[in-house]
Amino acid sequence: MSTKQAVSSLYRRSLKLALDWSVHRYLWRGQAMYIRSLFEANKNVKDPRQQRALFQEAEDLLEKWKHPDPYHAPTAPGGSKFERNLPAPILDPPPHITM
Repeated sequence: MSTKQAVSSLYRRSLKLALDWSVHRYLWRGQAMYIRSLFEANKNVKDPRQQRALFQEAEDLLEKWKHPDPYHAPTAPGGSKFERNLPAPILDPPPHITM
C-alpha cells in the first residue's frame, strides 16, 4: 500500500471513530477539524522511519479509542434493519411423483 493510500485510510478511520463517539454531528465537526489539523501538521514528513513511527502511533491511538459498540447504518450488515422484509424466494413446485 502506498503512503498516500495508507494516510487516506488512516484519516477515514479516524473520522469514523470520532463519529462513533459523537452524539451529534455538529459536535463531531469540531473533532473532524482537529483531526484534519493533526494530519496537515505532519503532511511534509518525508523520512520513511518517521512516517512509520507516525503511522504506528496513530494505529495505537485508534486501537486505544476503539468504540465498544460502533455505529452501523440500519440497512448495513449488523444494522437493525439488515435483511428485513426480504422478498419471498421463488421456489419451483415439487416434481410430480408417479408410482
